[in-house]
Amino acid sequence: MDQQADQAPSPDRGGLVRGVLRTARPRQWVKNVLVLAAPFAAYAANPVFHPEVVFDAGVAFVAFCLVASAVYLVNDAIDVEADRAHPTKRNRPIAAGVVPVRAAYALAAVLFLASFAVSLVSSWRLLVVIGVYAAVQLGYCLGLKHQPVIDLCIVASGFLLRAIAGGAAAGLPLSQWFLLVTAFGSLFMVAGKRYAEIVLYERTGARIRASLSKYSASYLRFVWATSAAIMIMTYALWAFEIRQRTGTNSVWAVISIVPFVVAVLRYAVDVDGGNAGEPEDIAFKDRVLQVLGASWVGCVALSAFL
Repeated sequence: MDQQADQAPSPDRGGLVRGVLRTARPRQWVKNVLVLAAPFAAYAANPVFHPEVVFDAGVAFVAFCLVASAVYLVNDAIDVEADRAHPTKRNRPIAAGVVPVRAAYALAAVLFLASFAVSLVSSWRLLVVIGVYAAVQLGYCLGLKHQPVIDLCIVASGFLLRAIAGGAAAGLPLSQWFLLVTAFGSLFMVAGKRYAEIVLYERTGARIRASLSKYSASYLRFVWATSAAIMIMTYALWAFEIRQRTGTNSVWAVISIVPFVVAVLRYAVDVDGGNAGEPEDIAFKDRVLQVLGASWVGCVALSAFL
């Protein structure tokens, strides 16, 4: 496969750089903001936000950007032949021959090592989280993505590990309710995305990933509906825990349940309509969802002061 890929015409240096940047998918780095979730959650329960915590969270963000881009490079290099037979994926830089397969693997190795090195700037705990993420995602690239249910869990675990990384980097204790909210929230978004792909296939006959042929729309609806219910329940328990930990009579943590639940239901409208292909696209385009998100953040922040 590598020999065939490397027989493509040598791209100019500028095209190679642009191709590498496209393959690294910097647009997806917005997902890494989740590393701030644990420090924010800890801040809500204990209003002491040290500069060291911000620094460690920033290190975790950079480390995840590097390791995630490395995974994207490996994934596209492994799937190069399949992508060339796909009507849209054939335009990806590696499949199009803009980025040689060997160069993609070499750069991925550099990015993996760089992410490990950056992790150690914070702590060994962050290095462990980054290492687990890299191992799980490489397993996904090497074949686990074709296994039903396992593929959903692996993609969801990526979001969970990002949230854990923020706490690991700063040495912050993580509430069990916070971890459950993050885990089932991640599964809710992943199942919603897969459901949207199934609906698109049923409407238009568009090609879908191979693993989706083993799912039905009703099954994915069951997964995201169950995940949403558990997420809402565990968030309510976490909100009450925040109020107890602060030792005040503030009701803002409890009030935050309202915008949180409404936001989940609003997002579920897009999922049910089969429009949840990319969660970040919905977050950027849905103004009402943005207002609900800002309201939720405000309520949680106020719970630390009032």
